[in-house]
Amino acid sequence: MKVIVFHNIKGGVGKTAAAVNIAQLAADDGVPTLLWDLDAQGATSWYFAPETAKARSQPKAAKVVKGKTPIGHLITSTSTSTSTTCLDLIPADPSFRNIDLQLEKHSAGNTLRQWLEPMDEDYGLVILDCPPTLSRLAEEVFAVANKIYVPLVPTWLSMNSWEQQQAFITDRNLDKKKFAPFLSMVDRRKSLHREFLDTPPKALKRLLAGYIPYASDVERMGEHRSAVSHFAPRSTAALAYRLMWDNMKKQLKL
Repeated sequence: MKVIVFHNIKGGVGKTAAAVNIAQLAADDGVPTLLWDLDAQGATSWYFAPETAKARSQPKAAKVVKGKTPIGHLITSTSTSTSTTCLDLIPADPSFRNIDLQLEKHSAGNTLRQWLEPMDEDYGLVILDCPPTLSRLAEEVFAVANKIYVPLVPTWLSMNSWEQQQAFITDRNLDKKKFAPFLSMVDRRKSLHREFLDTPPKALKRLLAGYIPYASDVERMGEHRSAVSHFAPRSTAALAYRLMWDNMKKQLKL
């Protein structure tokens, strides 16, 4: 089982859209996939809108951290799961806004790693969509992940966010080789965006090939409540996500 993370301390950069699209592509390729929405805002959960998640009360973060609720009890199937396609979801819950506090109070060691270990029997890929913070949760997520994919809009403000993240992982003595940035929401009409594409900053080591365009089809995901590949499979955005997933498969050896 591989674990990948989508993370950026800056919001509005296409993090959740990437998590949703990559999860769907992985599942459609026959990889049993679990998508965990760790962001209390719940955008990933909203895209899939599982009725079972709406209908039940989710366990509180404190109960999960204390080990009173098995993590498997949080899992629900998405509407895109079929007899041959497995895409499951752990929906977001408002109580997880306090998960950092709960981790500090109750956990001892790699809690997230312990939670995910039983998933190895059922899933080939676990995708974590993380809140835009640098915190105890982020530290555990970074430690357990095989790869951390960081979406960056081609601007110098995004580069500042990247450098802050890199400083955090250096301070925590985490493996920098796990972190792979990729360009997101790219608008080739803008000269700065074209400059980033032609000559990426030297700080962006291990930059993933290709880029995700600024496209209306990505915004229409909210209308369709699904990945771009399901409602506009021949669009530029769908092809871009497919290229990104193909590169990820090679990196992860899936």
